[in-house]
Amino acid sequence: MPPVQSPPLLEPPRGSATAPPAGKAPARSGKKKGRTRRKDPLWARLTVIFGAALMMTSGVAIVGSKAVISQATGNISQRNLLGDAGKTNAEGGADLKGPIDMLLLGVDARERWAADDVRADSIIVLHIPATHDQAYLISIPRDTEARIPAFSKTGYQGGVEKINAAFQAGAQNGGGWEGGAQLMAQTIKGMTGVSFDGAAIINFGGFKNVIDALGSVRICPKQEVTSIHMSYVDGKPMWNADAKKTGKTRTPVVHKKGCQEMEGWAALDFSRQRYGLKNSDYDRQQNQQQLIKAMAKKATQEGSLTNLGKLNGLIKAAGKAFILDTGGVPVEDFVFTMRGVTGNELIMLKTNSGTYNANGNGNEALSEQTLDMFRAVRQDKLAEFVFYNPEVISSRK
Repeated sequence: MPPVQSPPLLEPPRGSATAPPAGKAPARSGKKKGRTRRKDPLWARLTVIFGAALMMTSGVAIVGSKAVISQATGNISQRNLLGDAGKTNAEGGADLKGPIDMLLLGVDARERWAADDVRADSIIVLHIPATHDQAYLISIPRDTEARIPAFSKTGYQGGVEKINAAFQAGAQNGGGWEGGAQLMAQTIKGMTGVSFDGAAIINFGGFKNVIDALGSVRICPKQEVTSIHMSYVDGKPMWNADAKKTGKTRTPVVHKKGCQEMEGWAALDFSRQRYGLKNSDYDRQQNQQQLIKAMAKKATQEGSLTNLGKLNGLIKAAGKAFILDTGGVPVEDFVFTMRGVTGNELIMLKTNSGTYNANGNGNEALSEQTLDMFRAVRQDKLAEFVFYNPEVISSRK
């Protein structure tokens, strides 16, 4: 996989970038767009795993097989994940002519956990400029101190907590994952000023089936890490809790440094690790971004989106891993608009220079440079920002 190149300079800088104070967003005007849902499965044509991997490259071919996709994607859930954090008409939310901003939330839900006791440990802002020919992934650290607004749906009174708690606060008391995503989106909007065109909740446990449908993905660990979640028993990978019950000898799962093809279970386990990594959660963020890009690249390069048999299996697997929100915009418009975006144009960006950043209270916070980066997102000048700040580009392949 070729290294990511710095995007071209779009225009000269126009002064220094500053971000709004925490908890405040820029003034907005205009009515909010309607978020009523279509009764037919048109949204399903968004293709495979839109929210996570941006697999729109083969838009023309996919549109030509709408019937197959509609039948295969009936089990993918779509809900209102944005609430008041969706773009207004004044912000360009009524169409896809301008930049597109998506919120991707990764949850690591497991069957034994209660639905309202899950936090979003992977928080990614996906930005597509108005040129619609490339895309950026920006991860927000899970431990970032955030002012979480009150949420009447669940009776949450608001407070200052780690940002990943916003999902849990919105999901409790019957809010469900839909409420969790809405409160997270509102929290991020208050922190960065960014409104969203759509969103996706990604159950990382469900990613295994998607990767298995692809066969494998090419991952390039930059450092060796021993899994804290899984071990081998008789040569087979198992969750540690299950492995202990066997009473047999357990061998730790070790993810070696260097590029390699990973099966679904291995890729997912690697993307979950943070203990033992040099920069802890920051390295995990980059590993998760790398996984998303690897999935997109594998699907677009090996014909999974143009082979109807492969596409059918891939979409069925994705149906167990995603909840989507397209913001009420017809999905065929998404497919057409983003047909020029490929896995090669998924540019992965680092927050806080890829390492812990403390605020005056000793808690983790977004650095001034990161807040400037989100200001560039709002102004659709991210390519310019990256050109002058190339150090924010992740060195992951």
